[in-house]
Amino acid sequence: MPRYAFRIEYDGRPFAGWQRQDGPASVQQTLEEALRRLEPDMPSVAAAGRTDAGVHATGQVAHADLSRDWTPFRLSEAVNWHLKPAPVAITACVRVPADWHARFSAVERRYTLRIVARRAPLTLEAGQAWRVIGPLDPEAMRAGAALLTGRHDFTTFRASICQAKSPVKTLDEITVETRPYPGGQDIRLHLRARSFLHNQVRSIAGTLERVGAGAWVPERVARALEARDRAACGPVAPPDGLVLTGVGYPADPFASDGRVDSPASKD
Repeated sequence: MPRYAFRIEYDGRPFAGWQRQDGPASVQQTLEEALRRLEPDMPSVAAAGRTDAGVHATGQVAHADLSRDWTPFRLSEAVNWHLKPAPVAITACVRVPADWHARFSAVERRYTLRIVARRAPLTLEAGQAWRVIGPLDPEAMRAGAALLTGRHDFTTFRASICQAKSPVKTLDEITVETRPYPGGQDIRLHLRARSFLHNQVRSIAGTLERVGAGAWVPERVARALEARDRAACGPVAPPDGLVLTGVGYPADPFASDGRVDSPASKD
């Protein structure tokens, strides 16, 4: 059976997360239903990561095994048609080897969490950023973030329901970016690692927000990490503004003709 990889973009607000489950709709369920309009016997799709309820993606990756030999362009066009009106879109599609796996072949995941600091509520960008009232000190946040990079036991920064076998992870990078924003601040936390624990990004973001607000000194982040105790963590940031921006592979499957608007993909 031919295997196809998809790069997927979605607004996470209407969904109960990526993973199919009983109850509210998930992104996985929505994508599978669209694919099964084309091939009713298609097996389940596999994704690079399971985003939580309300979390968005611009670079989620999944794969599916299909019986027909589709051209990537026609497949992506057909799937996007059947995805409507759900806020989910295939932005790249490519055929991959049968042993390629969206999750197990991945070597890194990248997330961005956006914080807007201003007193007024967000209107046009509601759900696309975490709005906090007070101003934040980006330099203090950078000092706190630097204490978390590297290989550590992240027990403090993972959810109690996390199913990972070990709390030890290597956080390759955290950067704190600032952008101009009228009447406030636009601060973006970019995190990169091979894999993350459940709620790790949101726990780190909530803790760094406390540092930026002046409620924590940066050194307290190191003490929280060393405590290996969930109670030592700062508040968990909401899913608003958290985006899975990319998944890295030893060779980028979308590097050549993976774009759905690529003329090469129409051949």
